[in-house]
Amino acid sequence: MTSNTTYSEAYVWIWLPDTETPIVAGLLSQSENQLVFNYGRSYLENPHAIPIYAPELPLQSGTISLVSGLSMPSCIRDASPDAWGRRVLINRKFGEKSIDSASIELDELTYLMESGSDRIGALDFQASPTHYISRERENVSLETLLMAAEKVEQGLPLPPELSQPLIHGTSLGGARPKVLIDDGESQFIAKFSTSSDLYSVVKGEYIAMRLAAKIGLDVAPVHLTSALGKDVLLIKRFDRVRHGTCWQRRAMVSALTILELDEMMAAYASYEKLGEIIRHRFKEPKATLRELFSRIVFNILCGNTDDHARNHAAFWDGHHLTLTPAYDICPQPRSGEEASQAMLIHDSVRSSQIGSCITAAPIFLIKQEEAMRIVNRQVAIIQQEWETVCDEANLTAVDQRQLWRRQFLNPFAFYGASEEVLVPSY
Repeated sequence: MTSNTTYSEAYVWIWLPDTETPIVAGLLSQSENQLVFNYGRSYLENPHAIPIYAPELPLQSGTISLVSGLSMPSCIRDASPDAWGRRVLINRKFGEKSIDSASIELDELTYLMESGSDRIGALDFQASPTHYISRERENVSLETLLMAAEKVEQGLPLPPELSQPLIHGTSLGGARPKVLIDDGESQFIAKFSTSSDLYSVVKGEYIAMRLAAKIGLDVAPVHLTSALGKDVLLIKRFDRVRHGTCWQRRAMVSALTILELDEMMAAYASYEKLGEIIRHRFKEPKATLRELFSRIVFNILCGNTDDHARNHAAFWDGHHLTLTPAYDICPQPRSGEEASQAMLIHDSVRSSQIGSCITAAPIFLIKQEEAMRIVNRQVAIIQQEWETVCDEANLTAVDQRQLWRRQFLNPFAFYGASEEVLVPSY
């Protein structure tokens, strides 16, 4: 079942760097089975204008051709809801029928136009080229938001008093229930536990993010709280900058956009190709390559196989790219040992093994001896800090056994590795 198309176009508004209010950049419109974009004349004449993302939407007049294989500009698709946000919007439109949401689709313009305005990055979408109307959040409790999220999970229709507050977070990516909250000084993404969790998944993500920080990776700050007796993970947003009483927005693009792919082609996303682009388009490419390599190693060591190309991103300032802090480092359940990363590590290899990383090290301008030092340091810190971080999370002994050696430091990661690699003592 598919809903009728509600919109034929959407005006794209953008927050330019270091500004607090958006301006209209151009028009996204339907053209047969595609969505195409063209910049507005006023935007092209603005001396401060930047391309939304230069490799894909350079500053030029007229309709801009899509990258081959795409049905809409990927840098605009980055601002659209993913699985969770789409479920919320489908629930709002279809009520009880949304319990079978897998068979329901809305068109992309509807997702853009009806999701919350406080989306990741620096874009928003409006019906008007002259009047910006924000689809703002309502100040409600975390408990209320959790109750609303649980109803969506169950496929139950949301009453109006729960529907509107939850809509605010629909523009976020990912599949897990989440909302946006603001404590006046910082903005956070709140991730909820779900009824289908076999163990505390949000605590698992907290532990992974905290261990990554202790290792020295650049990661988003996190802390744990609870609502209605359930765990809630708060991730501090890094795409917002407090400026006086206002917020400035930082433009971002996903690795999927950088790699010129969409969801249908995500299986071809490659760290090797991303590394090549980093060498040519990113600020401080050598340091960035080392950080990316270290993140790949940690994903393998902590069991995060959900490292797909939307879970990597870069800030875009109109001229250069800069790797964002790491996010969504979430150990994934697995019953056995063998596992694969979502992105190819090098060539056609995606096996979740340290040996794959060390072989790929030269791609990241890292010598193999240094790659082994990076691996060994991470292994040592994970072992040293494991109990401390589990205590921070108040993780039960049962959940510790669920995570240790299954997700964190799974023996499969070390099969076939060089003798110089520090194999954990279990």
